[in-house]
Amino acid sequence: MSKQPRKLSQENTDNGHSEFISEPDKTLKQVQHDKEHNSSQRESMNEYSDKELIAIFRSPDSRNYAFNLLVRKYQQRVYWHIRRMVIDHDDSDDLVQEVFIKVWKNLDNFREEANLFTWIYRIATNECITFLNKKRKRFFIPIEDVEHNLSKSLEADVHYNGDDIQQKLQQAILILPEKQRLVFNMKYFEEMKYEEMSRILGTSVGALKASYHHAVKKIENFLKTEN
Repeated sequence: MSKQPRKLSQENTDNGHSEFISEPDKTLKQVQHDKEHNSSQRESMNEYSDKELIAIFRSPDSRNYAFNLLVRKYQQRVYWHIRRMVIDHDDSDDLVQEVFIKVWKNLDNFREEANLFTWIYRIATNECITFLNKKRKRFFIPIEDVEHNLSKSLEADVHYNGDDIQQKLQQAILILPEKQRLVFNMKYFEEMKYEEMSRILGTSVGALKASYHHAVKKIENFLKTEN
């Protein structure tokens, strides 16, 4: 998988609602122009902590600016988290849009006892599961056939540039049940700690360790039969 997500940003429309656009620097530059008097303004999104971003977001004058920084900070990670679950690039892009729309609408109510990243990932995970469930119900097919279709999509994906070993690994991951696939992806690819995964998925650390262990065994058995 090589194609990158389309960039997102947020600006207000004439009717007072918010919409995403494909030029992330447009709103950012406008806001920066309005703040030229602040010579100490930090330009890099990574220089802001999540708490600082939330505080800036809650100020009406810098709301759009903060949201653009937030999107730029987390878009790539959210995209690949979703892409590994739904496989298709266009579907992943659409879901990333939905995730950040929900973030925009609900960030004012975000309780800061949780990590912002954990909260966003929980939204992204729920969007993945909802999407796959809708896909299954729409075509009246069992979840196993959905995963088979995803595997076929992977083979036909013009944006996928992995070698044979990587493709076999991805196909092996797709035989896993949804929850095991989530756990494996988060642990293996994203190198998350079990404690953080527990907060995102609402599952105990012990159950996550067992799920990852079973996933690894299934993948190993799949790869053995393929060789």
